[in-house]
Amino acid sequence: MRLLSIRNRADLERELAAVGADPQSWPIFAAKSRVAAVKLDGLSTAGANILKQTAIACGGDCAVNRAIVSGRVRRSDAVLLVTPRQLQALADRLTAQPECVARLVPELVELSGRMLSPMRVITLGRTRVDLGKRTHVMGILNVTPDSFSDGGRFLAPSAALEHAVAMAEAGADFIDIGAESTRPGARSVPAKEQLARLMPVLRAVKKRVKVPVSIDTTSATVTEAVLREGADMVNDVSALTGDPRMLAVVARFEVPCILMHMKGRPRTMQRDPKYSDLMSEITGFLEAALARGEQAGIKRTQMLVDPGIGFGKTVAHNLEILRRLAELESLGVPLVVGPSRKRFIGAVLDASPDERLEGTIAACVLAAANGANVLRVHDVKPVMKALRLADAIGLKN
Repeated sequence: MRLLSIRNRADLERELAAVGADPQSWPIFAAKSRVAAVKLDGLSTAGANILKQTAIACGGDCAVNRAIVSGRVRRSDAVLLVTPRQLQALADRLTAQPECVARLVPELVELSGRMLSPMRVITLGRTRVDLGKRTHVMGILNVTPDSFSDGGRFLAPSAALEHAVAMAEAGADFIDIGAESTRPGARSVPAKEQLARLMPVLRAVKKRVKVPVSIDTTSATVTEAVLREGADMVNDVSALTGDPRMLAVVARFEVPCILMHMKGRPRTMQRDPKYSDLMSEITGFLEAALARGEQAGIKRTQMLVDPGIGFGKTVAHNLEILRRLAELESLGVPLVVGPSRKRFIGAVLDASPDERLEGTIAACVLAAANGANVLRVHDVKPVMKALRLADAIGLKN
């Protein structure tokens, strides 16, 4: 008798094949091997009791306040422990229950669907890119004088082009060009100045480099101009809230966009950031951003989310995000993470920005194992090598 590690689906299927199980049953066993912990807030006494008993009847379980059964507390949060199939069965059973739990059914059904069939394919022009098959890398190209790590190095168009070519040759799947620093304390840069920095670089890169180009900006004026010039996607650290026209522009061009969580703005975000529930606040913020995008006409399949490592976060916050990153899979869209050379790595390793490669690689591999689909990095070649090995090991299904 021994324990099996079946986190990787291929390993589970090999073990099922070895015992002679019917291949048609393999998806059933795969679903039963995944247990999700679902947090629900503010249930009534009756609702918490019904949910717990129904979860047990479906083969799962539910943790609630220990005083809920006696009625000594009027409200309780809950942690539901279920497989995707049990979650479906639970939703079916709750439909016939009182309103206090029946109201949960739509969200449970949607969550079950996202767990079983997450959206990982984006469309770039006529090309469909499956971000779920392997971990993708987005190379950072800052054409700024003041970015925290490489400010001024690629301000000249010739230097920027050379670096973009090098990143593409190293295997970058995307090049992300930014003309406005978003480091802590940074001031905003007018659209005219951003475009003066961006346009010569974008034109040169599009002529020489075949990989898709993303533009890192919060300005609708900049976005409209660069998309007309051939940029392929938008990376907005304000989650399309920094400019009132941004939602409409992205919707009109039908390009993929990255929505990032940030507490505050770059100029103020690191002034003692606090959270009552870090992951809950990030998830809620990103869900609201996705909803705003859909209301504006942006397809959910064209939106990616980023938890915003280093944007209004302490060292402890950043470490917790990486540790609990898989929780963001509940959003059902591709996940982008940018830990590259960030300050939290320097704090842990006592390292300056140019000494943070090893920490960056470790953070990227952990992020990939915990569900990240795209890693945004400065050092493309070494990170690509590490991720190729991580993908080969099969740290995620």
